[in-house]
Amino acid sequence: MLASARTFALVGIEAREVQVEVDVAGGGLPSFSLVGLPDAAVRESRERVRAALVNSGFEFPMQRITANLAPADLPKVGPGFDLAIAAALLAASGQLPPERLQEVALAGELALDGSVRPVPGILAMAEAARRVEAPAIAVPAHNAVEAALAGEPRVVPLDRLRELRLLGTEDEPATPPRPAWSANGALPVGPDLADLRGQPYLRYALEVAAAGGHSLLIVGPPGAGKSLAARRLPSIMPPLRRSEAMEVLRIASACGRVPRWDVPPARPFRAPHHTISTAGLVGGGSPPRAGEVTLSHRGVLFLDELAEFSREALEALRQPLEEGRVAIVRARHAIDLPCRFMLVAASNPCPCGRGEESGECECQPASVRRYRAKLSGALADRIDIAISVERPSAEVMGTAPASDSATVRRRVIAARERQERRLGSGRCNAEMNLVELRRAAEMTPEAKATLAAGHAQLGLSGRGHDRVLRLSRTIADLDGCGQVSGDHVARALTLRRRGLE
Repeated sequence: MLASARTFALVGIEAREVQVEVDVAGGGLPSFSLVGLPDAAVRESRERVRAALVNSGFEFPMQRITANLAPADLPKVGPGFDLAIAAALLAASGQLPPERLQEVALAGELALDGSVRPVPGILAMAEAARRVEAPAIAVPAHNAVEAALAGEPRVVPLDRLRELRLLGTEDEPATPPRPAWSANGALPVGPDLADLRGQPYLRYALEVAAAGGHSLLIVGPPGAGKSLAARRLPSIMPPLRRSEAMEVLRIASACGRVPRWDVPPARPFRAPHHTISTAGLVGGGSPPRAGEVTLSHRGVLFLDELAEFSREALEALRQPLEEGRVAIVRARHAIDLPCRFMLVAASNPCPCGRGEESGECECQPASVRRYRAKLSGALADRIDIAISVERPSAEVMGTAPASDSATVRRRVIAARERQERRLGSGRCNAEMNLVELRRAAEMTPEAKATLAAGHAQLGLSGRGHDRVLRLSRTIADLDGCGQVSGDHVARALTLRRRGLE
């Protein structure tokens, strides 16, 4: 007898529909074959399904069993196919009405005792079930609230395999309520910007970066407050909109990270170690997986000790910074991953950290050149703001705290609202294309002259010229001005320095 069930395969952070076809035939020796490009975890599902069926009170048919995962050219990865394989096998062996499986998609891992374990990517699978118009999706009870975030279809939480008998009946487990989030999202939590003493120029650079979504490089000696400042950047950024929060949760779910599903997420803050590989930073591997740039989507990617990262890993950041996406191409298929993040990097001026200007630097000129060469000109040109800082004095460290995060965040939100009225919901100045930039950057004659002089003096590239324009527009938005003035351009030019020249 032949039966089928519907499930989903996770490819990157997206879910694709998979049809599980099971045929139970008499004659010959008993066997259980699984085909359709399964990986090791999927192949091992044969033993998990066998034990789970027996321990749940079902009969495992001692016949020739063939399970096909279609489409056959799509690699199947992970244990999330267990529940669909078991359901199709029960229907093919006459222990479950086959028509019940036509109204539901299934996803979940089986334990040997028949309990249903959570799997990654359930949110993407629930959204895929809605796209293919599946009336319901059966998921592990632990993943039920996550699946309910999709709104549709109906979610059936399962604790045990034996609850498959309840599908489509009056006793079917109830759908959990969809979490009700505030329209304004969750306010940032964590360290406060008031902890940063002194450094007014650095504080201003953080505010401009947060207001326009600009990338930032901070260069200075150890103890100047670079890392402290970077870790407080999320606290002055606007809360995530619901659509942005869903993007963040979809990525977290697909990568096996389990946040709280009943509250809106905060903006991600990722700070990978400098020994990270290129694949770990931008994504890759076999099968392809998301990297840190995708995990920091709609948030901050902080690279501390930038010059200690490998040159290959840093150069791989070019496409993500420019396009807000990363394409991973393999022999069998390619995936696109979102990565609209703010890059914040911190570095010492030289290997010893003191810097040549201090007069105490002990580094050889050749080692300083090698150290600074880790940041290529092409990558540096894609960083909007690059500033140098010094260690604060004892007098400054003893002063009263400056503005806290809530005060700065109100100014940032007001600037973002101006940008959204101009560009559309959820967009900021750093995302403007050239047509939008020319239309939005309405400049006074003084501003045009200042930009021309700065272009010549700093030797800006075409990309650098446009990034100064974007910075000028953000500074004008912070000031509540419709036109970009000469003062706005001048301040933008002072923020546009090569920190590792």
